[in-house]
Amino acid sequence: MSNAESITAEDKTALEEPEKIPPRRSLFTRFIDAAAILFASKTATVGLILVAFWVLVAIFAPFLTPYTPLEQDWKAPNEGPSVSHPLGTDELGRDLWSRLIYGARVVLVILPVSENVWIPGGTAIWGVIVALAVGTALGLISGYYGGWIDEITMRLLDAMMAVPIILLYLIIMAALGASAINVVLAMTIVGTPGIARLVRSLTLDIRTREYIRAAETRGESPWYIMFVEILPNARGPIIVDAMLRVGYAIFAMGTLGFLGLGIPPPSPDWGSMVAKGREFILAGSPWASLWPSVAIASLVVGLNLLADGLREESMRYQ
Repeated sequence: MSNAESITAEDKTALEEPEKIPPRRSLFTRFIDAAAILFASKTATVGLILVAFWVLVAIFAPFLTPYTPLEQDWKAPNEGPSVSHPLGTDELGRDLWSRLIYGARVVLVILPVSENVWIPGGTAIWGVIVALAVGTALGLISGYYGGWIDEITMRLLDAMMAVPIILLYLIIMAALGASAINVVLAMTIVGTPGIARLVRSLTLDIRTREYIRAAETRGESPWYIMFVEILPNARGPIIVDAMLRVGYAIFAMGTLGFLGLGIPPPSPDWGSMVAKGREFILAGSPWASLWPSVAIASLVVGLNLLADGLREESMRYQ
């Protein structure tokens, strides 16, 4: 029997019919698929609950407390939890619950530029976003072009990474001064080298793929190849790494605030709250130091759990 006679009727039908292109999924469908992957991981679900709690209390802070973070009650300094003050008060009689949730706004929701001016997006969020933009650009350029560009860029970033992180933060903040904008700049400088190295390693792998060769054959520009062909295919690891870095940024904010180099008072900075409250622990009033410590720990742990869960699930579906 010849090869032509061995073709079945189903094969003939498949050859005659044009290939059907699957319909493009809507944004809502892609959101549902992403949510299904997220909730398939118990680790990611627990992390999402912790992070969502702090995001929601930060957004709705003015509606969750009758006090402002600077309002003082001189009749109740260093008071424990009570009906009027659910988490107690600090040494100036300020309500700890209101300072805690308004502090979450500074971390996650708003960036105070000056006393009466702020922009959307928390200090930690902006620190990671700017570092992500700079580090991604450097990593793409270094990984795609290679050669002397790659060598010079990586050696400079290696020199920055050789300095201990805390020491680098201290040097930057001592030089720039304490303010929210300078905290963002410090986070950008400290976070850029790690992001650049991650993006560079992803670029070195992706640039060898066939579709990159096809784009180069079509005559596409290097910028098009880097930001349209390579970057979208590297977004998964970058997003997971960015979530982890938000946790690191929050911890760094707490450390700087504790050392007196973060957002200046009277802003309800969690780190400065811990530093001031620890003076009264031995006096029997641990609340002012305890609650911001719990807030920092729970938010950082939540972000780490969310990132780990997403990474595990994304690897399962590869």
